[in-house]
Amino acid sequence: MGLPRALVTALAYGSIAHATYDVFDYVDPLIGTSNGGHVFAGATLPFGLAKAVADSVNDNAGGYASDGGPITGFSHMHDSGTGGGASLGNFPLFPQSGCSGGNLDNCYFTKSDRQSLPINSSIEAHPGYFSVTLNTSIKAEMTVSNKTALYRFTFPDQPVPMKGGDATGDNAIPYEPVILADLTDLSDSRSKGSVSVDPHSGRITGSGTFNPSFGVGTYTLYFCTDFQGASIKNTGVFQNNRAGTNFKQLNTETATVTGPPVPGGAFVQFNKPSNNQIIARVGLSFISEDQACSNAQSEIPRFDFQGTQATAEDAWRQKLGVVKVDTTGVSTDILTTFYSGLYRSMISPQDYTGENPLWKSNEPYYDSFYCIWDSFRSIHPLLTIVDPYSQTQMVRALIDIYRHEGKLPDCRMTFCKGWTQGGSNADIVLVDAYLKGLHKGVDWQTGYEALISDAEDEPVNWGIEGRGGLTSWKTLGYIPTDDFDPNGVGTFSRSISRTVEYAYNDFCIAEMAESLNKKADAEKYLKRSKNWKNMWNPNQNSYIYITNPDGSTGYVDSGFYGFLQPRYLNGTFGYQDAMMCTPMFRFDDCYLVPTGHETYEGSSWLYTFFAPHDMADLITTLGGPDTFVKRLQFLHNTPNLLYFGDEQAFLLVFLFHYAGRPGLSSYFAHHYIPSQFNSGVNGIPGNDDSGAMGAFSTLTMMGLWPMGGQNVYLILPPFFPEISIKNGLTGKTATVKNINFDGGYENIYIQSAKLNGKPYTKNWITHDFFANGGVLELTLGKNESSWGTGSASLPPSLDLDI
Repeated sequence: MGLPRALVTALAYGSIAHATYDVFDYVDPLIGTSNGGHVFAGATLPFGLAKAVADSVNDNAGGYASDGGPITGFSHMHDSGTGGGASLGNFPLFPQSGCSGGNLDNCYFTKSDRQSLPINSSIEAHPGYFSVTLNTSIKAEMTVSNKTALYRFTFPDQPVPMKGGDATGDNAIPYEPVILADLTDLSDSRSKGSVSVDPHSGRITGSGTFNPSFGVGTYTLYFCTDFQGASIKNTGVFQNNRAGTNFKQLNTETATVTGPPVPGGAFVQFNKPSNNQIIARVGLSFISEDQACSNAQSEIPRFDFQGTQATAEDAWRQKLGVVKVDTTGVSTDILTTFYSGLYRSMISPQDYTGENPLWKSNEPYYDSFYCIWDSFRSIHPLLTIVDPYSQTQMVRALIDIYRHEGKLPDCRMTFCKGWTQGGSNADIVLVDAYLKGLHKGVDWQTGYEALISDAEDEPVNWGIEGRGGLTSWKTLGYIPTDDFDPNGVGTFSRSISRTVEYAYNDFCIAEMAESLNKKADAEKYLKRSKNWKNMWNPNQNSYIYITNPDGSTGYVDSGFYGFLQPRYLNGTFGYQDAMMCTPMFRFDDCYLVPTGHETYEGSSWLYTFFAPHDMADLITTLGGPDTFVKRLQFLHNTPNLLYFGDEQAFLLVFLFHYAGRPGLSSYFAHHYIPSQFNSGVNGIPGNDDSGAMGAFSTLTMMGLWPMGGQNVYLILPPFFPEISIKNGLTGKTATVKNINFDGGYENIYIQSAKLNGKPYTKNWITHDFFANGGVLELTLGKNESSWGTGSASLPPSLDLDI
């Protein structure tokens, strides 16, 4: 007889305390399914293609929304946390117990007609499983394999009318379940579609061509649905709100009129199921209907719901189990926020290997990089720690995209190029992986070639890949607000934010060039990484809008001078109010539109702090450490000046380390968790951006914040007495222990530290800690100390160490 699972885990990590809980107790997929979080709450494998969940009517970018609104179907592919329009949600199934009076046309076929309210108390979601009962008393459960969704519909003994009212006499509903498959997606973007149903087996196959939600082009998806559990009474197709049994095929295109495509699909009508249940298996493919069917048959050959669910749960326990915490004295809310964030960071990017219709390759293919402008800051550095194998596969996929399409993506979904939001930030992801030793199977020669392409070769459309304004970048050292750029086209805005992001992109390239002994390249890109400073106007002040204690309002001088400002081709400065694009003033003005301004989804107050490679010079430029700290505190403490629902805000929590005040980083970490990040359904401050918000809270609570693109982790106390992370490549375990931990979080300041038993005074550490394993012991207290404050303790900076 084998050892109990908990004991095996305890022995592997050396502490029984680590094994006294089931990680699923602290994973809530419903966090972020309200208030614009757009989190996918349904069943998926880690990075899986198939993602099954109920689709709500409102705020449905992730499929299901916890607003109690109607449900229109159950579909099999979704993205999570996106900030663009609703994506995927293709070919939803919808079950009905029967049709009033036994007339097929009395069933409900269109989205608007068939929508049914969920019974909110029936919602159940955990890794690999989702279920809901509709107000028709039909219970829908779903689980998945990698490319196949499996549904179990349980029908009531006595059919319940969908719309209420009388169900007796001529309106009686015979118990003859109908399950339809709709040729639609969440955003009604279908341009072409086809469907057929086999009258003998009930198999429904079909395809559709759809639009991405945040990019250009189209994609075609195929599906194959089989049923088990009841004999077939009839089959057919529907269009609009009418159905017929004489036709078994339907081909449709979008009409050339304003409005969504004409509804259409196929259905199967069953005789009464023997145990009130029908299983539906949906295989998916981007290659063909035959491959969709093959995927389903190979992955779930026996329609085994419990077995499929158990396999999915095992996959999640394995992924999440590499991180162990001592739960002593830690609240359930904190533990749930932590593990749920870790879970969401493993939903996307999605493994589409074997399903790429664009090119043949032996390399892995991942999709839903949605978007790297968000994910380079938290998701990819977190995966490098907790799942280096998957992160390596993603890096290989990015390089293969460059190999076949000529540029690294900044955003990509369903084989379509997404909009570029700032710099060429896949550069940061590649360099981060390179510096941290993720080399197995990676063609770094081609990877470096891709970095140089971003830095030197402007594409025709830099709105979807690469960088724009490279002539000005190379000659002037900044992106002019009135740039003349005949070499390419894109959204001619964001000159400030693009400038500082390009500067950091170039620094990352310089790091890799230095490691490869390409001295000339390293010197060139280090010099260009200083370009952030060319948008600095030392004379610019900032007035902010405040509400006084007596309720009056007005503008007051912030007292701080020097902000990044627009700059023209002739070298003169323009003006953009430093508080523009904050909740305080014209919040929505800086999104990705042609009329956007010179900062992207953030203010000059925010972007003036972005020089993560050159913090020593930035701190000097802003007036020295004391003034820098006061200014950064002012940004955090002034209501509505900093919006934490966008990922650029993350770094601002930890920059105090560079000014010798690591305790303040810990202070503000505890300010935002749990005030902005908690276990409620609206427990994140903005959309999750494919898990970036979740990765932020998890990394912060781990106590080791990665500077994405650098081999640097900033140290602050974890939110637990002890945390261990096992490295999937080396098998080594890194452990951080808090001495004097208290669950009330009064002792949040490091007094002293030891690394592997020896005193450690630096306020940062390298990736060797995770790769080679070790023990970092932090002694905590209620007040800031001198630990990590001296000049020799500060993280590396361009002017110090490079």
